[in-house]
Amino acid sequence: MNHDSLSSSHAKQPVRTLVTGANGFTGRYLVDNLRRSGHTVIETIAGRDEPETPTRVRLDITSPDACRRALELTRPDYIVHLAAISFVGHDDPLDFYRVNVIGTLNLLEACAAIGLAPRKLLIASSANVYGNVTSEAIDESFPVTPVNHYAASKAAMETMVRTWFDKLPILIVRPFNYTGRGQASNFLVPKIVEHFARRESRIELGNIDVARDFSDVRYVASAYEALLESGAAAETVNVCTGTPYTLREILSSASELTGHELEVRVNPAFVRPTDVKMLAGSPTRLRALVPAVESIPFVDTLRWMLAA
Repeated sequence: MNHDSLSSSHAKQPVRTLVTGANGFTGRYLVDNLRRSGHTVIETIAGRDEPETPTRVRLDITSPDACRRALELTRPDYIVHLAAISFVGHDDPLDFYRVNVIGTLNLLEACAAIGLAPRKLLIASSANVYGNVTSEAIDESFPVTPVNHYAASKAAMETMVRTWFDKLPILIVRPFNYTGRGQASNFLVPKIVEHFARRESRIELGNIDVARDFSDVRYVASAYEALLESGAAAETVNVCTGTPYTLREILSSASELTGHELEVRVNPAFVRPTDVKMLAGSPTRLRALVPAVESIPFVDTLRWMLAA
């Protein structure tokens, strides 16, 4: 179905889209995009204190019964599965597998159990599955060689999800690093931005020569929406720009934008032995599937974050 026919179907009957992890960093931007496009978005909420509404449904992704209940209540046309343990330094390794692997399986099995056939399921994985690959253009054919529990859980999740490709229209997205307003300060770019915004005298970081393909969260949300509405299914797609930046370059750009200098101290505690040195993706497949989605220059992302 092309975008025009989907838009016209919005006018006739609201398209219902369930988003897990809707309150997360990425989810908030994607939900805004989908609502602007006419979707009726149903957000899942994890806490017990918040009341349910017609568009907010309680969901413990680790519970098969809760997954069946949420899907039975909402019967969505589309599902975007963002809920995950995503901070690499998370304390309990088992949580990665409970949430990222078993939680995703629970969602898919719930679809089968209640006879739900969504038009598309978009499932977020991570470029971390590629591991320590020395390449400036990692495409989707590269081997999966995870080096930490987060990446291993996403790789296991992907393997499991592929066994469902013949049963449900699923698209797996592998976002590379991305950032923007609202990202938690335990992530590197927000930490750097906050130090410059407060005009701190120094900052402690790990290896500032690691290079990452940093995207803007607004670009990632736009790519997810476009992929959801595309005809693509039963495949895996990198979401990236193809342009790597080192933390040293980001520090330099932030300094130029603010006119402020920071003393950088390397804290050995922040240097992970399994840190991937260079992670930059090939966006060739993404651009072929959704050519209208344009990336945002990273200096514009920094400027936007610093102005917050």
